[in-house]
Amino acid sequence: MRIHRFSLNFRTLFWFAAALALAALLVFAFRPRPVLVDLGEINRGPLTVAVRDEARTRVHDIYVVSAPVSGRLLRIGNRAGERVTAGAVIAVMQPGPPTFIDERSRREIEASVRSAEAALDLARAELERAEAQLAHARIEAERTETLFAANVASQSALDRARLDLRTANAAVGNARAGISVRQANLEAVRVGLIEPAAASPDGRTVTLRAPVAGRVLRVLQESEGVLPQGAPVMEIGDPGQLELVAELLSSDAARIVVGAPAVIDAWGDGPPVRGRVRLVEPYGFLKVSALGVEEQRVRVIIDPVDPPAAWGAVGHGYRVEAAVTVWQAEEVVRVPVAALFRDRGQWAVFRVEGGTARLRRVEIGHNNGELAEVRSGLRPGDRVVLHPGQSIADGGSVRVRPSSSHRD
Repeated sequence: MRIHRFSLNFRTLFWFAAALALAALLVFAFRPRPVLVDLGEINRGPLTVAVRDEARTRVHDIYVVSAPVSGRLLRIGNRAGERVTAGAVIAVMQPGPPTFIDERSRREIEASVRSAEAALDLARAELERAEAQLAHARIEAERTETLFAANVASQSALDRARLDLRTANAAVGNARAGISVRQANLEAVRVGLIEPAAASPDGRTVTLRAPVAGRVLRVLQESEGVLPQGAPVMEIGDPGQLELVAELLSSDAARIVVGAPAVIDAWGDGPPVRGRVRLVEPYGFLKVSALGVEEQRVRVIIDPVDPPAAWGAVGHGYRVEAAVTVWQAEEVVRVPVAALFRDRGQWAVFRVEGGTARLRRVEIGHNNGELAEVRSGLRPGDRVVLHPGQSIADGGSVRVRPSSSHRD
């Protein structure tokens, strides 16, 4: 009887111990483990908010030399980058050759030539008739003079004879003038038959001179050719007088004031260059982005503040990046933007307190994409979780990732 009772107690204790061990294993296996996180620290410091976008450089004053008349432009010897002085001859133009004549126009001109030749023959015949009438009027006037001297002809007959003589003399002058007119008309019509190959320069030229001293920015028409009046030939300017043109979104341009500082970089291997906003154009325009999105843009003109020697390698039409300051403060409470997320329509962070993540709603002010201004909810020295994921909850246990370091 005693042996049976002892066996029963031993079996009970054994299974009780096994159940207790199993429960301990289950608790250990399913207990929540700390989430590995990266931490950032809240601190005080300066904060600058800037609008960044691509920009391009351009010479402040560009002078475009164009053809003053239509004609043949001789080959230009100047090259881009060469210096020119004010008033220097940069191009020479000659009269352009005549145009080709199609068959229909040729026949029309030939018919006009024949018509002009016939009109000239008619004018010559008119001259012969006028000269004959003049000779007859001269003889009649001499005869009347003789008869009037012998008191045979009357005074009125003499006056009539003299009038006929003057009239005949004027008719001869009129006929000769008519011949000159017909000859000029015939020559003008014959000019229309001149072929381009038969035309040659006669020494008449027009010179194009540099309006200002500077460098040749572009040669728009380097080779010889026929140009219409007003065609651009060359651009001249001073590369030392550069300005930047940034086409910003209208919502960003509305935040920029004239005189705002700017930083110009991505222009080469040199350090960033300082600039200042000179003009925000009052007129916006529509621009389609590379993704096909229509955007309303505004041009912002920026003048470099640093001397040209600081970025002398930059020329006209270069691509750079410009960051225009829209707000800045010397000392504010800052939080990394990577720690912020939206919770019920408000900004929030996970603040770490003794290995536990606590949800804290914060009021955020200005934001530059990396740091944000904290107006309430956090204090300098607080540590917050960076890039919080779905595995982090309010009150959850967290542990700093071994490879992470505190970030501002």
